[in-house]
Amino acid sequence: MCTVCGCTEGTPSTKHLEANDAESHDRYADHVQDDCDGHSVLPPPDQSPPLSNHGGESYNRRRSAHHQALRSGAGSAGLRGGGMSRKKIIEIERDILGKNNGIAAVNRALFVADDLLVFNLLSSPGAGKTTLLVRAVSELKRRRPVGVIEGDQQTSNDAERIRAAGVPAVQVNTGKNCHLDAAMVGAAYRHLPPLTGGILFIENVGNLICPAAFDLGEARKIVVFSITEGEDKPLKYPDMFAASSLMLINKIDLASLLDFDLGKTVEYARRVNPKIDVLVVSARTGEGFGALYAWIDKQASDRRRIVEDTRL
Repeated sequence: MCTVCGCTEGTPSTKHLEANDAESHDRYADHVQDDCDGHSVLPPPDQSPPLSNHGGESYNRRRSAHHQALRSGAGSAGLRGGGMSRKKIIEIERDILGKNNGIAAVNRALFVADDLLVFNLLSSPGAGKTTLLVRAVSELKRRRPVGVIEGDQQTSNDAERIRAAGVPAVQVNTGKNCHLDAAMVGAAYRHLPPLTGGILFIENVGNLICPAAFDLGEARKIVVFSITEGEDKPLKYPDMFAASSLMLINKIDLASLLDFDLGKTVEYARRVNPKIDVLVVSARTGEGFGALYAWIDKQASDRRRIVEDTRL
């Protein structure tokens, strides 16, 4: 459940798009169950059903209380009715995020053990995440193993595009949920082939609000910003840009057709996050992708150095 937007518990499902799952990461099941606060992840038909939600009675009480708060007018702006106090809403949110962060820590440890660099790709709908990702994985796969977890409310369109580029992909359909969470990612990851020493991209649901709050175990968040969205998006949705390490300004090939101020966009983003890296790209033409790959290589080098230092 998302206490920011009030998304409800649908039935998220994992659609495995690889023909051979014999080398999937089944060991993940030893670390984390395939659900998190009602976000059940359904395995492919030839596998066992998901584990049940432990503590369901307690969870149902929290869920009922949250829905009562929504009906009575409680929201993230601080307004509340008689159904629930703001303090109670905050406690529920902390409970949900706390459990998610625990699973994210397990994910992160597994990714480190697998020598895997993981990026959480975020944007509003239509910013060009998938087109950008198709180009990137098509070129990066020549140098190292690459895999993708795709998050959308419905359809497997994006994962099919990734697979057509010759890269393994797992589709997670979140139903009524507006973001991926750590349990969904963990369940999807065990359906991918081994990617040791490679890169995993997680393409999150198109949304500039809720995905920013959920740690998936990634090394870095990357926000894709399209020049068609307007310069003030970093100020309107500050949490997303504050949480991201890199902003990719996409569709720069359309700049001559739009009244777009690049400098102002960068200024606004760094007003929210002074440390954010910024690259200008075109997913359609490939402009700026060399700089993107150099940035990825630097993250890989930095991560490897940190891992080696911790082993000394």
